[in-house]
Amino acid sequence: MVIALYGIIFALSLLLPMGYYLFVRKKQDEPWLFALYLSVCVVNLGYLLLSLSKTVAFALFANKLAYFGQVFVPLCMFMIISKLSGFHYKKWGKYVLVGVAMLMFALVLTTGHLDWYYKSFELVFVDGAATLVKEYGPLHPTNLIYVLAYFVAMIAVIGFSWKKRQSGSQKLVGMMLAVVVCNIGGWIVEKLVQWNFEILAASYLMSEFVFFFVYWMLQDYVPASESQRVIIVASDLSHAKRLEKVLAALPEGTRLSQRQTEVLERILDGKSRKVIASELHISENTVKMHTSALYKLLNVSGKSEIYALLK
Repeated sequence: MVIALYGIIFALSLLLPMGYYLFVRKKQDEPWLFALYLSVCVVNLGYLLLSLSKTVAFALFANKLAYFGQVFVPLCMFMIISKLSGFHYKKWGKYVLVGVAMLMFALVLTTGHLDWYYKSFELVFVDGAATLVKEYGPLHPTNLIYVLAYFVAMIAVIGFSWKKRQSGSQKLVGMMLAVVVCNIGGWIVEKLVQWNFEILAASYLMSEFVFFFVYWMLQDYVPASESQRVIIVASDLSHAKRLEKVLAALPEGTRLSQRQTEVLERILDGKSRKVIASELHISENTVKMHTSALYKLLNVSGKSEIYALLK
């Protein structure tokens, strides 16, 4: 049963990188999202191979494989949440975080050679599935500190974003918070309850689907090429008249939210996504989310078709 469950989770985790290339990357390249999907695939592959292990040597290999993915999952989640919240970091900061992750993995690699991370370990079988029973070494708490530090950092970024309204969407902030809480809960349960199943395998997978849904919702339609873009020049239509003319194209009974109206007004002024985000004090991803919603409501495929409504 446990082996089958790991197999199902691993198979599902393989679908996310495919979904990224089919639905996300075509519109917006998000390397940290793709890195998260790959990391979770590696984690779940490690769990699956560990459950299938017949020897201690192979079980240790599978355990190290799972850890290789695990050290990068919180890093990728942190970078994704930071970007969705409107935070950006210098390149050297990202390199430092990757370096710390590699040091954590290097510590895990000492297993079987030194007693720093695991003092001892034993391969046991429960209901046909293999698992490692471990006695932790003096440096094992570094993993606890590493994971908790990322959880605290993610909550801090989300809280600051909420306070400063940088994400521009309470629903988006709520979804990000739910991802973190879900993983914290899974991690705590895994530490407190001795089950023959890694709860994080399921919580990581759920987090992946939430992030996929968020990025799918944020996808904008492919913008027109530079040669196809309509350049708005001064016309005899006032600002209010232009807005009124476009709103008349909405389906009967449909109304825009205040934020959608603010974004539409600036689109009609010919302003770029970056300028709109700056003026409204929201992230560019949030502008994309509202723009995508406007396209659907107006039944258009881009800005050029919105401008055509003014003719």
